[in-house]
Amino acid sequence: MTKPKANTGNGLLRGFLGRCPACGTGRLFRAFTKVADHCPACGEAFHHHRADDFPAYVVIVVVGHIVVPLAMIVEIAYQPSYWLHAAIWLPLVLALGIGLLQPVKGLIVALQWQMGMHGFAEAKLARR
Repeated sequence: MTKPKANTGNGLLRGFLGRCPACGTGRLFRAFTKVADHCPACGEAFHHHRADDFPAYVVIVVVGHIVVPLAMIVEIAYQPSYWLHAAIWLPLVLALGIGLLQPVKGLIVALQWQMGMHGFAEAKLARR
């Protein structure tokens, strides 16, 4: 069975799922947030990506937009004590932050790959 050719949608989805945006088979990460130098399945090079701190900033914004409105709703409706707020929101913030970090980084690396940014220009030209 052949994989569908990478387009913007499935390339980004593959990155979000931690797979090579080019083939969808190989793993994008060699460790939790360490991007592999190349795809073990198709050999696509990833060593020149420049995700840097951007995934962390995106995760902070997303988690903040989820947790802050929920915390405000709970505060307005029930007015729980501060320790209860901490007991509710701290685990949720940690779980969302850690859980979204790798998928968001994979999405950003796949976006760079798709757009031909930071050394991915040669790979983009080869896809034409």
